Amino acid sequence: MGSFQLEDFAAGWIGGAASVIVGHPLDTVKTRLQAGVNYRNTLSCIRTVYRRESVFGFFKGMSFPLASIAVYNSVVFGVFSNTQRFLSQHHCREPGAGPTGALPDLLLASMVAGAVSVGLGAPVDLIKIRLQMQTQPLREAHLGLGPRAVALGKPPVYQGPVDCIATIVRTEGLTGMYRGLGAMLLRDIPGYCLYFIPYVFLNDWITPEACTGPSPCAVWLAGGVAGAISWGTATPMDVVKSRLQADGVYLNKYKGVLDCICQSYQKEGLKVVLKPSATTSVCLSLL
Repeated sequence: MGSFQLEDFAAGWIGGAASVIVGHPLDTVKTRLQAGVNYRNTLSCIRTVYRRESVFGFFKGMSFPLASIAVYNSVVFGVFSNTQRFLSQHHCREPGAGPTGALPDLLLASMVAGAVSVGLGAPVDLIKIRLQMQTQPLREAHLGLGPRAVALGKPPVYQGPVDCIATIVRTEGLTGMYRGLGAMLLRDIPGYCLYFIPYVFLNDWITPEACTGPSPCAVWLAGGVAGAISWGTATPMDVVKSRLQADGVYLNKYKGVLDCICQSYQKEGLKVVLKPSATTSVCLSLL
């Protein structure tokens, strides 16, 4: 167990807290574009949210992620780093062998981190999205609901994170906290593989051999490129996850991952997976 290091968890905690503070307003816009209606593009969504809900509308649902995502990020990055280190030591690799020989270790460590992220992150994402989406107007014509359409200005369903958790558990049971679990597994396990592997390879490629470790600029560049690669492939399933988790605030529209994909494609075509991609890219550059 000499390979276990708490520093990896501390670094993940700091990064997680910073990511929420900086990225939550754009994450709100991303979620509204993915699961809401009446938005033509990112700029239209920003203007609409500001006009209807003021600047505070961009920070809806922030308190719960701020309290939890720092811990979530800490665990995910700590698990990845320590798993990779354990596997490397178990295989008795030479320290200077480089990442190429460690590709199977990186792949396995990324998959473990992705699975852990789903177990911890599904309830966090659910609460965040429910709080972000509960003031959204829903149109009859768009959803085909008849008289159950929700008018703008209706009082919020949830009074805060604690009330949101209590309401979900009371109405949907404990399994309700893991709504969208299948879509999140399909997003995060491949997504973390496509994040951590390019990140490690790019860091190793950018850093000169004479240096003992990567510079802050190298870390930022590698993280930005790896994030773009990861989210570029994960965005379609992220849209499905967001819609499944937002489903249930006022009504239940989707029966599962496949039904959500079919309904979304039938109504919006392939553009449904491209709609939030620009906002996601901006979020990644900030984080």
